[in-house]
Amino acid sequence: MKMPTTLHDPTSELVPVKRPRCSPPATLEGKVVALQSIGKIRSDEFLDYVESRLVERGIATLRTAKPTNAKVATVELLQKIAREADVVVQALAD
Repeated sequence: MKMPTTLHDPTSELVPVKRPRCSPPATLEGKVVALQSIGKIRSDEFLDYVESRLVERGIATLRTAKPTNAKVATVELLQKIAREADVVVQALAD
């Protein structure tokens, strides 16, 4: 007999917040793109490449990083990104 699979929410939210998805901008021209490393191996290498391609196109970037992939981003980091960037690319790599 096959046992049922139980999935657990890793966010520790008691009641998840439901928000509508933001529409992506029509263009990145004039925007600041935050490039966030979540602390996984080689994520900086990936972001270096993405940043070089954006800079070639004249798009401003902001580099941010979590201290480790095992912890959530701090409120301060999230507020900085919200204040200073229009778009975020998160690097998940190994």
